[in-house]
Order: sequence, then structure tokens, then C-alpha cells
Amino acid sequence: MYALLGGYMHFAWYVAAGGAIGSVTRYLVGLAVQGRSGLDFPLGTLLVNLSGCLLLGFVARYSLGTPAIGPELRAFLTIGLCGGYTTFSTFSYETVTLIEDGDWRRAALYVILSVAGSVLGVVLGIAGARQLLGIRQTF
Repeated sequence: MYALLGGYMHFAWYVAAGGAIGSVTRYLVGLAVQGRSGLDFPLGTLLVNLSGCLLLGFVARYSLGTPAIGPELRAFLTIGLCGGYTTFSTFSYETVTLIEDGDWRRAALYVILSVAGSVLGVVLGIAGARQLLGIRQTF
């Protein structure tokens, strides 16, 4: 397997470290938001998915536009941190649970808000990165 991956194997450690941090952060943020909301709606997971997509859009675009972020740090931040933080597997499970409970309206609302909000998050993240790159070029 190492021969197949060649020189990319060292990236796995960056991805693993970012993933560990991202997953623990996802757990803590989701728990805190859900506990404080008091709602019978997966608001914690929704917030994590939306903020994760915003962060991924920003970091991915910004890191490709500046030499300040090398490939290892980019892998740590995007594949690792953001990949560990976003929770679409949990999203899918919670959607199915809502459907199994016969709560089709909440399931549909959850899917629409998650998907549309996540796409919007990536668009806003990319726009933010472009603006910051533009500001950096003026200095």
C-alpha cells in the first residue's frame, strides 16, 4: 500500500490530526447547541454542517490563492479538520430517523435547510477568501 501511495503517505498524519480535532470540535459544538436550544430538531448538527461548509469553502479557496499555506497544512485544514468537523453522515441518519418517526415535514425542512445552507456557506466562504486575498495583494 505504501508503494502505491508513494510520497503522499506523510499527508495521512496531517489528515489524521486535523480529523481528530475536527471530530471532537463537532461533538462539543453539536452537544452545546443542541443542549441549549431545547428543540426537538437536530439544530446542533445543522449548525455544524453549515459552519463546516463555510469554513471549508473559505480555507480551500484561500489556501490555493496564497503560498503561505502549503500542501500539508491545506490537507490538515480541509480534508482533516473540515472533514472531521462536518457531519453529513449524522445528517443522513437524523433525516432517516425523522422519516421513520413519520415526521416528513421536519425531515424535508432539515434536508432543504442543510443542503441549501451548506451550498450557500461554501459560496460565502469562497467570496470571503477572495476578498481577503484581494486585501493582501494591496499590501
